[in-house]
Amino acid sequence: MAIQLGQKERMLLEDQKKHEEICIKKYNNYAAQASDPQLKQLFSTYAGQEQQHYDTINQILAGQMPGMGQQKGQQQQQMQQAASMGRLPAGSYQNDAALCNDMLMTEKYVSNTYDTAIFEMADTNVRQALNHIQKEEQQHGEGIFNYMKNMGMYQPQ
Repeated sequence: MAIQLGQKERMLLEDQKKHEEICIKKYNNYAAQASDPQLKQLFSTYAGQEQQHYDTINQILAGQMPGMGQQKGQQQQQMQQAASMGRLPAGSYQNDAALCNDMLMTEKYVSNTYDTAIFEMADTNVRQALNHIQKEEQQHGEGIFNYMKNMGMYQPQ
């Protein structure tokens, strides 16, 4: 089934594609910079998922409906393991906290932009694909939040 996109839909998807490209670069760059091996793994896992998001958007822009969610269970388990580690000694990994703060802000923004794009799509299947991506973006934010909280980097109170 070929997807027909209007001008506004195409523009919104191109914006999301740029967001995904930036997320891929940031996660890969931050994985290389992180001190904590678990944070490196978390960022690397998210970079891979962002690449899948980017590929999905490219498929939609090409008029093809992508398959969704086949690796989700394994990736969710990896994210939970990496985010559930214990606290670090005071002052440890200060740069890691800055990296996490930046990515948490980024995920909040990207998730919000997906909300707008979803409501502007005429095709139900495209809406569902973008909704799937948005849920994963929210899971990234949750994983980073939990990691920060567990490491003593973030106090939500």
